[in-house]
Amino acid sequence: MRKFRADYVFPVNAEPIKNGIVTVDDHGKILALDDGLIQTDKNVEHLKGVICPGFINTHCHVELSHLKSKIAPAGGLISFIKNLQSQRNADKDVILAAATAADKEMYDNGIVAVGDIANSADTIAVKRKSKLYYHTFIEVFGFTPDRAQDVFDNALALREEHKQLSASITPHAPYSVSKDLFKLIYRLCEKQPNLISIHNQETEEENKFYRYKTGDFLDLYKSFDIDIGFFKPQARNSVQTTIPLLTNKQNILLVHNTFTNLKDIYFVKRFDRKITWCFCPNANLYIEGRLPKIDLFLDKGFNITLGTDSLASNHKLCLLSEMYAIQNNFPEISLQQLLQWGTLNGAKFLGIDDEKGSIEIGKTPGLNLLTGLDGFTITDETKVKRLI
Repeated sequence: MRKFRADYVFPVNAEPIKNGIVTVDDHGKILALDDGLIQTDKNVEHLKGVICPGFINTHCHVELSHLKSKIAPAGGLISFIKNLQSQRNADKDVILAAATAADKEMYDNGIVAVGDIANSADTIAVKRKSKLYYHTFIEVFGFTPDRAQDVFDNALALREEHKQLSASITPHAPYSVSKDLFKLIYRLCEKQPNLISIHNQETEEENKFYRYKTGDFLDLYKSFDIDIGFFKPQARNSVQTTIPLLTNKQNILLVHNTFTNLKDIYFVKRFDRKITWCFCPNANLYIEGRLPKIDLFLDKGFNITLGTDSLASNHKLCLLSEMYAIQNNFPEISLQQLLQWGTLNGAKFLGIDDEKGSIEIGKTPGLNLLTGLDGFTITDETKVKRLI
């Protein structure tokens, strides 16, 4: 049994507790959560800072970790995709070593669970050995209708390789998945649990393509020798076309949302879909040099989570760094709200909130200590230390 006392404990599901004490057993299960104002127990470990639950990273690409610093920042998404496709193949040992290091980095940065995108079986061994909980999103690509069934069958086979892990089949993005492939995923979601995570409006070029069939995506398809003669412009942004193709029986994560506008948000809100918005601000700055208009999403009744994206598009895998980037640009968003996005909301989306995401008796959420805060404001001096 261990007892930790800090200046504040943020359970996340409740108001912060000043001088709070958290008691855990040897397996990290929360045994008690107390107000420690009059606590005299000598066995309590006294800590300066804020205790919060372990972080939930709902969007990552561990298998791309070997691409760290290989792609120059601020080139835009189209350039990023081209560079990624030309460099992603590597020796299996190189991929495995980088993925193992990335897994450890997330652990050291207080992350306890990950929603991870995979296009191969390369990281299965890492996940089986990891101390982190992983849900793997097996991502499908196939914009031409004639490839839909083959792509889907390959995804089913890859999911079978992940059968000892939590896994589901998911579309990559509106611009890379045909309606026929969306339909196959939809039918799967109608029959069985199948979490969805889809890259959404990461560049304005995506909206241009869907509205007018113009812009840099035309050059991208040409460079990959993809004939898009079948595609008709929709006269509306991509998310407004995609949402009706998605199930209402599964949780759906819309990731990035860098160029999502208020009209898009209200469009999504009108549909009976279980939508969660995920923000990966440092990746957005790395790729497009701009952030989503996160303030537009506040108070709309949606679940909001945080992700790191991959080391191909980020300097580190640290949710505290993502919170810092948001608070720097949207100071009206409180620490309490950011912690909820980075813990409980992520656990709810992944369906593990019975164990993780908040400091409650009986849960095993992991505990982090945040130091170097200015009151309840994250600064460049703020650090995270994993306690359990």
